[in-house]
Amino acid sequence: MATKKDMVTEFDFPAGRKISGKYEIIARVGSGYEGEVYMIAETATGIERAAKFFFPHRNPSNKNARRYAQKLHKLRHCDILIQYHHQERVRFKNHDVACLISDFVEGDLLSGILRQAKGKRMPVYEAIHLLYAMVIGVEKIHAVGEYHGDLHTDNVFVQKYGVGFNVKLIDLFHHRDTKLQNMQFDILNLIKIFYESIGGKKHYAGHPQEVKDIVCGLRVTSINKRFRTIAKLRQHLESIEWEM
Repeated sequence: MATKKDMVTEFDFPAGRKISGKYEIIARVGSGYEGEVYMIAETATGIERAAKFFFPHRNPSNKNARRYAQKLHKLRHCDILIQYHHQERVRFKNHDVACLISDFVEGDLLSGILRQAKGKRMPVYEAIHLLYAMVIGVEKIHAVGEYHGDLHTDNVFVQKYGVGFNVKLIDLFHHRDTKLQNMQFDILNLIKIFYESIGGKKHYAGHPQEVKDIVCGLRVTSINKRFRTIAKLRQHLESIEWEM
């Protein structure tokens, strides 16, 4: 068993580093509990891809990387997710590291968009359209008995703005709870993203009742009762009657 001293908690690959003789690191685009994600380029074609490198202690016997790849493959028809390509193995500081290659997602992270927005928030109507786009996408995931498991503003890429928001979700996660519990967790996290997008606690009291009917004060029991499935949340969004 690896000691704390031996554990890899950061890769910090420099731009230009070659991976498996087929790819070149361009830049790191994110990091999380399981590993780091990099923008890479195929050396033979120059085509940009994404590579997720798993920390070895977070991927015993390649179990988590394999589960992640299988889940992405199962959900390959869900257009809100990236498309998985294949797995590579690389050596790093005497460790065998799993690396999953997938499509590179163009766009802006929602967390960055909010940081740069006026007042660090979106107008309510804009945030409603964003929430609806995410709900439509996640509903397709739930329809095949799966869940995302790690929805937050650092895992949402926005590719197109306006009434027809186009978003991509990255970094699926596996939890030990039942799939039903995880689907409800997805619903809760989508509502949290909406809440954060419109300014969070600082502005919540001043929002109209239509917003509060969605957020439910972030009370888990109230959200679970009102939106037992993501279809219920979608239907609610489609039927909102705004008071003028």
